[in-house]
Amino acid sequence: MKLPPSSKNWLTIIGSIIAGINLALIIVLFIISTIFNKANTNLGLFIYIILPGFMILGLLLIPIGIIRERKRIRRSVVKEEDRFPHIDLNDPRHRNAFIIFTITTIIILFLSTLGSFQAFHITESVEFCGTLCHQVMEPEYTAYQNSPHANVACVECHVGSGASWYVRSKLSGMYQVYAVMTNSYPRPIETPLHDLRPARETCEKCHWPQKFYARTLWTNKYFLADSLNTEWDIMLQMKTGPEYSGLGLREGIHWHINPAVNIEYISENDKRENITYVKYTNKSTGEVTIYRNDSNPISDSLLSVSTTRTMDCIDCHNRPSHNYNSPPVYFDKAMLTGAVSKNIPFFKKVVMGILRDTFSDKDTALMKIKDSITDFYKSGYNDYYTRNKDLIDNSIAVVEKTFNQNTFPKMKVTYDHYPEHIGHLESDGCFRCHNDAFKAVNGRIISRDCNLCHNIVGQGKQGMMEYTNIRDNLEFKHPTDIGTAWKEANCSECHKFLY
Repeated sequence: MKLPPSSKNWLTIIGSIIAGINLALIIVLFIISTIFNKANTNLGLFIYIILPGFMILGLLLIPIGIIRERKRIRRSVVKEEDRFPHIDLNDPRHRNAFIIFTITTIIILFLSTLGSFQAFHITESVEFCGTLCHQVMEPEYTAYQNSPHANVACVECHVGSGASWYVRSKLSGMYQVYAVMTNSYPRPIETPLHDLRPARETCEKCHWPQKFYARTLWTNKYFLADSLNTEWDIMLQMKTGPEYSGLGLREGIHWHINPAVNIEYISENDKRENITYVKYTNKSTGEVTIYRNDSNPISDSLLSVSTTRTMDCIDCHNRPSHNYNSPPVYFDKAMLTGAVSKNIPFFKKVVMGILRDTFSDKDTALMKIKDSITDFYKSGYNDYYTRNKDLIDNSIAVVEKTFNQNTFPKMKVTYDHYPEHIGHLESDGCFRCHNDAFKAVNGRIISRDCNLCHNIVGQGKQGMMEYTNIRDNLEFKHPTDIGTAWKEANCSECHKFLY
């Protein structure tokens, strides 16, 4: 079987070589990944995306070279009248070419379909999102693996269902690839993501707010920075829903996303932290109430050009899968579970003193944590250190591990850059709006009363706890005596910088 003269040109030959080599590599790597169970994200990236791309490039060069060569041949002979090519299956040459073209096309279409499906599957995988650009996504991927949503794929929240958002996410991903290749991505990655799909189209596919009625009893244990690492418990009845579940979303914290109401707001710098304007609309009655903060006013001219945001789940649950805990939070959790011993005197105080520093890289941080803690006990508690060296070393290792899970110096990621808006201990959270400063013309205010969201039903040191019944409320008692300062300032004014 002879090939047509037009196929004998360098461009077509080079295209054939490129296509053939890449097809062979695809087949070999596919066999390796299948038989030897060596499948991973990077290998799949080569098999189904990179190598097919080069193979297609080679296939395109083949007809381009043939067309160019045919034009050259026609220019070298007596010019004939231009006409469309025709296929005569009675001609053996045409028939053979048609058979080869048909079989090759079927094979390529089959492989393209299989490859496209696998490429889609790979680009939608958690490993692709979290590990392909390791340094950039290391903080998000690490936090995700330790989150309540660790078994939920990234795309379920970041993309959701439907072709339009899939295309939008891939177009956004093209710029992200460019930013990584040119090393122009911000450190840390800026949030919030303003092009993220609304929570009502993603979160509420599983978290159905109309059915989240019940109140919950929430108990937390803290450890004080004293010689005994003294335990302090606080028990809260969280008013996520009403007292009587039959009332639905008419009361409680989740009232904010009641389908019967609409809450809109404007954030001064679009970071959703410094809020200057709140608009409440009752969809049933048409009632509209506008709240403004006189101490942080927004002008009518700025208001007219500002875009309001409709409140949804993410305005409070803003770190559902990528939460970076502060040192007091992850330390207390480690001590609560027994991973860090509470019998080491002043251990929390020592650790918090070290973690106040900022570090240029993880190796420096881990060295500082280990050396500083060891030096403290060697110099001040040498006998205790000698007797309990293994206990201290094990606790140091846990501190290092939890530090690695929450702080990423290369990306400049720390808990305070990504404040969590649930609560009000280390960020303003609820107090962004609930601060008594937002007032309407009819005299209504957005109240700062903490009892709107929870009742304190128990608090105190172990063995000295005070309790009340579930329908009453204890006045908050600060673990250390700070007088009435806790009533006059937001918790975050101290706790954000306390450790």
